[in-house]
Amino acid sequence: MTTARAFVIGHPIGHSRSPMMHGYWIEQAGLDATYEKRDVPPEALAAFLAEFRANRWTGCNVTIPHKLAVMELVDEVQDVARAMGAVNCIWWEGDTLTGGNTDAMGFIGHLDDCHPGWDKDASRAVVLGAGGAARAAAYGLRARGLSVDLCNRTATKAQSLATHLGRDIAGHGNEALPSLLGRADLLVNTTSLGMIGQPQLDIDLAGMKPTAIIYDVVYVPLETPLLRQAAARGLRTVDGLGMLIHQGAEGFRRWFGITPEATADLRRLLEEDIRRETPHA
Repeated sequence: MTTARAFVIGHPIGHSRSPMMHGYWIEQAGLDATYEKRDVPPEALAAFLAEFRANRWTGCNVTIPHKLAVMELVDEVQDVARAMGAVNCIWWEGDTLTGGNTDAMGFIGHLDDCHPGWDKDASRAVVLGAGGAARAAAYGLRARGLSVDLCNRTATKAQSLATHLGRDIAGHGNEALPSLLGRADLLVNTTSLGMIGQPQLDIDLAGMKPTAIIYDVVYVPLETPLLRQAAARGLRTVDGLGMLIHQGAEGFRRWFGITPEATADLRRLLEEDIRRETPHA
C-alpha cells in the first residue's frame, strides 16, 4: 500500500504549523500518511500541480499567495470557493481534482467556540485586508447576517473584492476606519500586520463599542499587539490559531474520510511550538 501524501504550499511557508497539526491527527488516526510543507514560488505553481497529478497525491492546503491562481489549475472549483474567489484546499473526487475553501468554516467555527451566541445582536463588522483571509471572513460573516465593511490600504482592492462578494459588503480605504469602527460589533484583522517580522497594526480601538469582539487571524505571536490592546480595554478577543485548527479539520476529512478532533492537547502542542519561536512576544 502506498503512503498517502498531503501538503501545504505557499511562499513563504516556513511559519506554517499545518504539518505539526496534521501530523498529530495522522498519528492519532493510525494512518499511513505524511503531511509536508513545500515552498512554491508563483512561477513554480503550475509545475507543482502537474507533479501532484502525476503522483496522484492525496491532498493539499493552499496559502498565500496561491489561493486565487490555483483556481485555474484544478478541474473543478466548488461553489463556495468560486463565490469567495479563493481556494485553500485541494482533493480528489474520483478522477476530478477539486478545489474548495474551508477558511470561512474555520473562521466562523472558532468564533462560535470562543464566544457562543456572539451573533445574536451583531449587525456590522469591519474586516481589514483584501486577500484570501478577508474573503473568508467577509463571506462567513455575511452568511451570519452581518453587513461587512472591507478596509484596505489600497481602496480599489477592497472595492473590487466587495463587488465580487456582492450584497451587504462595501469596500473602503483605511482612511474610512475611524468612522466605521464606532458602529462595528466585530473587527477582524486579516492582514499580516502584527505578525512576527512585520510592522505592528496601527489602529486605535478607543471608539469601539464595549461589547465589540476583536479577531486577529495572525497566530504568530499568539497574542498580537492588536489583541493586547483589545484585552486592555476589556474587549472580547479571538486569536488566529483556532481558525487554523478548524479549517484544517475539514481538509483532513476531505482527504482521509475522518473528521479529527480539535483537542486541548493539540492546541497546547501548537501553542508551545509558537512560544518557542516567539519567547518575548
